[in-house]
Amino acid sequence: MINDEQPLLGTDVPTLAVVEEFLVVDPGSGLPVPVAGEVVDLANRLGADLKPEPTRAQVESGTPVCRTLREVRGHLLTARSTASAAALQAGARLLAVGVPLAGPAEQSSSDSDRHQRIDEGYGPPAAEHGVCGCHVHVAVPDRETAVQVCNHVRPWLPVLLALTANSPIHQGVDTGYASRRSVLTSRRPCSGAPPYFTSASHYDAVLDMLVDSGEVSDPAMVYWDVRPSDHLPAVEIRVSDVPATVDESILLAALVRALVTTALGAIGRGDRGLPVAAEAVSAAYWRAAHDGIEGDGIDLFAHRRVPAAHLLRRLVRHVRPALRHTGELRAVSALFTKVLHNGNGAVRQRRAFQRRGRIEDVVELLSRDTGQDWLPDTAA
Repeated sequence: MINDEQPLLGTDVPTLAVVEEFLVVDPGSGLPVPVAGEVVDLANRLGADLKPEPTRAQVESGTPVCRTLREVRGHLLTARSTASAAALQAGARLLAVGVPLAGPAEQSSSDSDRHQRIDEGYGPPAAEHGVCGCHVHVAVPDRETAVQVCNHVRPWLPVLLALTANSPIHQGVDTGYASRRSVLTSRRPCSGAPPYFTSASHYDAVLDMLVDSGEVSDPAMVYWDVRPSDHLPAVEIRVSDVPATVDESILLAALVRALVTTALGAIGRGDRGLPVAAEAVSAAYWRAAHDGIEGDGIDLFAHRRVPAAHLLRRLVRHVRPALRHTGELRAVSALFTKVLHNGNGAVRQRRAFQRRGRIEDVVELLSRDTGQDWLPDTAA
């Protein structure tokens, strides 16, 4: 890790892009409704750029390549508002939520050949995959650097998961997990945290072995929570539930870019990252998925259990020089304080559900949160 006195590598700020996945649900029951195709068509006629997802009740939006958080915010707000309006026209609601709130685990798949192949290859885990995440893509110089950046980001993945947990309610009950989505996605091959890779050639050799074995049919089906892009000089961080609000997505994007920038500086100084044991990372994942921001987490640098809020503050300290470099420190500090004070999506869902035990109340909360913009004037 670096401190405030250690310089960052270079002066350029990496560009980034953010992808968000959403569920389309019945406004009363919260049941997923298979109208994603209609929502995509309606939203795209209104100027959006939505795409269908693996199930007929999911849609995806993505920003173009951005340099500032203000750009990211504008694209996220536009996409969410347009998709929400399209969902309303289709008689449904758009929710930024990690898992379906109600109904069976199995969801009907889309008609695409790729998604049909996934269903045939994975069976029930694919049919139960109606989950929604948020992916942040950050540019890096080349593939070799991308693999080294992944090594540096890897120990922080459970902290990002705890921060963005937004899926405690599933099949009509409180599951006891802040991120039920993380539990469901862990059933797929090549999910969770990746191994520690010594080089790009090491990464590619493992990838070739996975494809040759039939565990995955192509590189895009490697679902590790941080990975080099298979077609661009970029790193993809995919650990998060889709955050409930735009500003929580902004906070995630800022922290992820700052982590990558911090990693680039460390790599420039010859630091190859901490090779944390897979068992330790797995334990930290479980604790983060279970407790979210309200309980404990595992400090993978000190090898001890600590309050999750302590880990979150440590993350912000770790990337503070990068945030200063981009001029985003004040905005991130304000958003971070807001999340700790108000709770993240998991905390707010539970509060709504515990009042009367009604899924409808959670739907109402999430429908409102999906387009909410807490601090419109603070993002850089």
